[in-house]
Amino acid sequence: MSTLDPADSRDEEKRLRELGYRPVLARRMGGFGNFAISFSVISILSGCMTLYGFGMGAGGPAVMLWGWAGVGLFVLCVGLALAEVTSAYPTSGALYYMADRLGGRRWGWYTGWLNLLGLLGAIAGIDYGAALFTGAFANLQWGFTPTPGKTMLIFCAILLLHAVLNLFGVRLVSVLNSISVWWHLAGVALIVGALAIVPDHHRSPSFVFTTFVNDTGWDNPVYVAAIGLLLAQYTFSGYDASAHLSEETKQASTAAARGIVRAIWASWLAGFVLLAGLTFAIQDYDATRTSATGVPPAQILLDGLGTDGASALLLVVIVAQLFCGNAEVAAASRMVFAFSRDRALPGSALWRRVSARTQTPVAAVWLSVTVACVLALPSLYSATAYGAVTAINVIGITPAYAIPVLLRLRAGDRFQRGPWHLGRWSKPIGWIAVVWVALVTVLFCLPQSRPVTADTMNYAAVALAVVLLLATVWWFMARRSYATPATAAYGDEREQAELAEGIV
Repeated sequence: MSTLDPADSRDEEKRLRELGYRPVLARRMGGFGNFAISFSVISILSGCMTLYGFGMGAGGPAVMLWGWAGVGLFVLCVGLALAEVTSAYPTSGALYYMADRLGGRRWGWYTGWLNLLGLLGAIAGIDYGAALFTGAFANLQWGFTPTPGKTMLIFCAILLLHAVLNLFGVRLVSVLNSISVWWHLAGVALIVGALAIVPDHHRSPSFVFTTFVNDTGWDNPVYVAAIGLLLAQYTFSGYDASAHLSEETKQASTAAARGIVRAIWASWLAGFVLLAGLTFAIQDYDATRTSATGVPPAQILLDGLGTDGASALLLVVIVAQLFCGNAEVAAASRMVFAFSRDRALPGSALWRRVSARTQTPVAAVWLSVTVACVLALPSLYSATAYGAVTAINVIGITPAYAIPVLLRLRAGDRFQRGPWHLGRWSKPIGWIAVVWVALVTVLFCLPQSRPVTADTMNYAAVALAVVLLLATVWWFMARRSYATPATAAYGDEREQAELAEGIV
């Protein structure tokens, strides 16, 4: 972890006050820790492994591998453009604060609600995925049958673990995220290395890079390939965590921006290696897709390495997913804290309270895991509900990434750049990012399988419509109280007193 010159710390606190906020969170995270939280949230051992089975039917190996390469390039453009705006506005509110400053209160309001939906959906998706893998591990080890009810209990236990870990303060979160980086990289090397060396049979390069599989029910291969991009796009989300932790990061004006970009390209490279390693090692494609474990990557490990080897590597994956979920709870709780600080949520006075001992937004942590639990409850009754949760994550958070970038482009020379910026590449990269996000937002509202029934419907569009409706209704109720600070003084003495009372 990097050391900090006291002058740098004072400069960051001064900058935060200029943006209108009184520093109340502990600035104890270094640059590597800031990168680590986004890398942990992206978590290739969570996203790639969890949606691998989806990818096997929605385009197959060719779409998974080439889709990963293409999506990663476009997401890097999004990350670069977002990092530039983050450098100018390093606050816990991140996306919605940027949108508010660049476009006005309504832009900030709707960006915040989209961002919040995506973050809470991500907690549900990540931790429920970890519960699925835990059930698969128990199935291999002890013959455990992972019913929906049992999986939900495991999921709730994981949420509780992550809530408790986040209550100890950002220093522990930073340490765990730093460990997570090396765990992920070593885990990918171990899985790919074992699958390359141990199995007697491997698929040919032509199979891995050219085989197209369509089990969606749709006839158009272009449509199917586009739907199959969900695997990569879902995995490449959550890198705004670096921005949300900026008020707790040393030298945040540069460290948070670098953290976003580094997390994306490191995940891009490592994720491609992981997907290739898994696909080369598939023994029986159809049997893998319909695995009794409920998790196709577990079947690949089982067929290639045997029960003991598969169990050991599944444990590596589960721990990585636990690191990922813990980092996501940290990011989401900071978003809840920041949004409440600007009085945008019902009960804001409670959710913005910060512990005097740990300087952590305790109530915001509990709210985050509780809402995530509620989002995953339909999985008790529907086998397709988990896919809906992952789509909710993508449909909520992806548009929120592009809004500050679009407003920054619209602002032109009015935008005051931070110390980390793209220079003359700012506009072309920004427009590529905006167009890409617009495309995938529409794409992931489309039906993923045919025929479209209550069980197979893509509920992402419904979730998007519901959150926008709720945001609109609440806007008319809370618009008089909601406001980001307009001046460096951040309001009057009464507001300063209210913030002080929030530290308990």
